[in-house]
Amino acid sequence: MIDNSEIETGWVSINKKGEELCGDHVEVIKNPDGTFVMVLADGLGSGVKANILSTLTSSMLSTMIEGGLSLQDSVDSLIRTLPVAKDRGNVAYSTFTIMKTTPDYLVSIYNYDNPEPILLHEGKEKKIDWRMVELQGKKIYSGLVQLGVGDTLIYMSDGAVYAGVGESLNFGWTRDEIVKYMEGLYSESISSKNLATLLIDHCNVLYNNHPGDDTTACVLRRRKRVNANWMVGPATNPDDDPKMMSLFFNRPGLHIVSGGTSAKVASKYLCQRIDTSLDYIDPEIPPISHIKGVDLVSEGVITLNKLLEVAKDYLGNNKDYFDWSYKQDGVSLLAKLLFEEATDINIFVGCAVNPAHQDPRYNISISTKMGLVEEITKLLKSMNKHIHVAYF
Repeated sequence: MIDNSEIETGWVSINKKGEELCGDHVEVIKNPDGTFVMVLADGLGSGVKANILSTLTSSMLSTMIEGGLSLQDSVDSLIRTLPVAKDRGNVAYSTFTIMKTTPDYLVSIYNYDNPEPILLHEGKEKKIDWRMVELQGKKIYSGLVQLGVGDTLIYMSDGAVYAGVGESLNFGWTRDEIVKYMEGLYSESISSKNLATLLIDHCNVLYNNHPGDDTTACVLRRRKRVNANWMVGPATNPDDDPKMMSLFFNRPGLHIVSGGTSAKVASKYLCQRIDTSLDYIDPEIPPISHIKGVDLVSEGVITLNKLLEVAKDYLGNNKDYFDWSYKQDGVSLLAKLLFEEATDINIFVGCAVNPAHQDPRYNISISTKMGLVEEITKLLKSMNKHIHVAYF
């Protein structure tokens, strides 16, 4: 049986108020044998010192596991090495959560002093069977989870459960409350990155936008792979348009067309008319069009330029998500399809020169479009999308 699913991850952090560096650190490693390791470390305190400690902890764990050491041996070696703060009651300098996923989606978890990870199955919490292991006098909790399609693991630094202390809540945001919140938000259509974003945003709200601690949320889920085909521009030689259209529309999955000339070529090939909207949902973004047989028809260069900005933000703190998640303009719809829905993206790049772009007033050239496509492609790869690009 062919496996049509994969592991998707996402994480977001906010810094303690007044700190330039985050005291939490996330490390991800994909090994050639198909195993996948994700480590979240939370350094003691905040600022530079905490950042160094968490980075060191996550890097050491990742390196040992990548080198072939078992999870338990890696944790044992780290515990032996990790110093403690004697002035704080022998508290370790860094806490951590490790998740190692095998090619058959069996996840081994080791959690040391971070909040207990949450497993959502069909959108509801499913309890993890934890086993306590004592290493060098430290209590480490380990668990095994066999992920089904749609199963989602959420884990966080303790800044999440302390959210609101001294601000909007007396005793912080409890784990049970976080579970209910994430159950209420859960949807297979929301990416791991955006689930983490929603969790961190609410933590920030509870902190009244003045975080009292570094706070990180990580999400790991098994999701179905979804294919998308994206055409940007017609072929250099108009005689090649039918071949390009045939290859494009015979690919299974979503079909997205960007650019006015591309839309005309697709319309002619499908023998379907173009219905162009005159409504500017966003005054800075040209309206979308509709062609029967195409999932989305957007404008070209202006839309691509804005999509590039949104993609950069998505890979960072993802603040723009709260705009494009509900808007219906061309950029928002493109972001939903490419960033959230699709896992495999075939990009058909037509290299024809658009006569409309030759007007010097617009300062748009074929190199402008090609540069935008290249940059967006790199960012999509950074989102762990499977990308194939063909030029015509």
